[in-house]
Amino acid sequence: MTNPFEDPDGTFLVLRNGEGQYSLWPAFAEVPAGWTVAKAADTRAACVEYVETHWTDMRPRGLAEAMGG
Repeated sequence: MTNPFEDPDGTFLVLRNGEGQYSLWPAFAEVPAGWTVAKAADTRAACVEYVETHWTDMRPRGLAEAMGG
């Protein structure tokens, strides 16, 4: 069995949590509590590009705010 999170031919969502962190998520899987869909179902490559464009600060939001950024 292959890992659905690494399927180059899979369909993915981009999820975002309250701390501003992103995750690629297989489109067939239920969105976990605490996460919302930031990008609708698309190819893995398109979702990776979205994350690379939108997630510019890897720090959780709370830490970034505490550090003044």
